[in-house]
Amino acid sequence: MTMNEIIFLAAFTLPVLPYSYDAFPSSIDAATMQIHYEKHHQTYVNNLNDAVGKHPELKEKSLEFLISNTSALPEDVRTAIRNNGGGHFNHSLFWQILTPKPTEPSPALENAIVQTFGSMDNFKAEFKKAALGRFGSGWAWLVVSDGKLKVTSTPNQDNPLMDDATVKGKPILTLDVWEHAYYLKYRSNRGGYVDAFWDIVNWEKVSELFAQ
Repeated sequence: MTMNEIIFLAAFTLPVLPYSYDAFPSSIDAATMQIHYEKHHQTYVNNLNDAVGKHPELKEKSLEFLISNTSALPEDVRTAIRNNGGGHFNHSLFWQILTPKPTEPSPALENAIVQTFGSMDNFKAEFKKAALGRFGSGWAWLVVSDGKLKVTSTPNQDNPLMDDATVKGKPILTLDVWEHAYYLKYRSNRGGYVDAFWDIVNWEKVSELFAQ
């Protein structure tokens, strides 16, 4: 294997977490954070690199390009890139919108949420409904779609950027509702996990994504 091949195979890497595993004791336990990041997310990264490595023409493509054009990918790696590229993107965003410090939405984001959903509480209720209504594994999302805020959910490691998403849009907030994300602390109580999530949302990051 040449050095160029080594660099290529390591094209996608885990993002560095801006906090410790034990930063959210009241919402997400340290053991779950460590396993989720080091085992689950790392596996998605490894499998994504393996899949992309089979097609040199994909070498220069961004993660966003790959997951936004899954139907056009080579058939032999399409499912692997969809699942593992989605897993890498979704988790990378998820880590960014968590914080141990209290934050608030920007006035622009808060106004948009109130105009769309009636109130912040109504928005949280709709988001929770999406999270609890996702049968099996998946994600809940707040997206900007055609200039409007929408709540949606996706199965497995799909996301709203994918070309066949039911609701397409730019993700600005997401919650992992796979059981591995909450089962050590909450067991089967997904609702308790969703409620605790609001205590650690990085509204500064969500507002930044909304403004872009």
